[in-house]
Amino acid sequence: MAELYTWPGILTTLVDGRDLSVSESTWAMRQIMTGSATPSQLSGFLVALRVKGETVDEIVGFRDAILEAALPLPVDANVLDIVGTGGDRFGTVNISTMAAVVAAASGIPVVKHGNRAASSASGSSDVLAALGLDLTITPEQVAETLSRAGITFAFASAFHPGFRHAGATRLELGVPTVFNFLGPLCNPARAEANAVGVAQLDRVPLITGVFRTRGATALVFRGDDGLDELTTTGHSRLWEVSRGDIHEHDLDPRDLGIPVADINDLLGGDPAHNAQVVHRVFAGDQGPVRDIVLLNAAAGIVAFELFQDATQVQRPILERLAAAKDVAAEAIDSGAAAQKLQTWVEATRSYAD
Repeated sequence: MAELYTWPGILTTLVDGRDLSVSESTWAMRQIMTGSATPSQLSGFLVALRVKGETVDEIVGFRDAILEAALPLPVDANVLDIVGTGGDRFGTVNISTMAAVVAAASGIPVVKHGNRAASSASGSSDVLAALGLDLTITPEQVAETLSRAGITFAFASAFHPGFRHAGATRLELGVPTVFNFLGPLCNPARAEANAVGVAQLDRVPLITGVFRTRGATALVFRGDDGLDELTTTGHSRLWEVSRGDIHEHDLDPRDLGIPVADINDLLGGDPAHNAQVVHRVFAGDQGPVRDIVLLNAAAGIVAFELFQDATQVQRPILERLAAAKDVAAEAIDSGAAAQKLQTWVEATRSYAD
């Protein structure tokens, strides 16, 4: 039986400036994930797509194909993911990773999706390895770790082996492609609650559109300074996605009692340095890093509460973030965050025994 689609047909559509359907997009990404696309087809596809500009339907199709090819992660989808697209080029400490631990210490089940650093010295997997986690555990052990520790890490390169087929071409192209922001949308746990930081403002409608299309709950945000976090250096924009609706907010950290920070106070270093920062924050260090961790942990807590109760959207966002920030602060100050991290490390390392 002949293929329904072909690369010449797909590429002609894109070169003509026309959008792909969900079905066409799924076919193309399946070809890439299975290694069936040649380097020439892949590079032509990525460049033509970038020039035309991606649509929500295209991203939905790509995401479906990527998750179809992913290794299964046998966990309940009623979990939270706190993740960023990366690409903000600032090289801050690992804010979303710390926020994920704090959210888990507050009692929320967390499946953190992440990878190695692409545009900074320390990605989420890099700092977690420096903290002592064993990232070589099997998918079944990743799932068991969630049961044992209340938090687990889905290593993108391990769960999405198909990504390797695009690696060399992406490196040779040297320009951002659709793969740069697909990661936060492809958690193999298919998390129902999401807190997602986005570095590029023009990508926000695509990411919120995908969450709205699949009926998931998400807080999507971007600092006006360009951070893929809720920033403390100034204002942030925040989009709440719930039951197909999107509500936009402007956030000033001072409204939550957080002083404005200097970006230099948030910069990190290599994984060993950033791991020490994690330990200091969880040991009670005050200052700008703790402040931004609390703010982003609060976003995760609010996202999960919104997933549990969609009527929460009727409450003022500042009221919800303030309450969640207090919960996050208690998780650190009580020692629960430090204990959660230790429990997580011990759970992953126990399988080797």
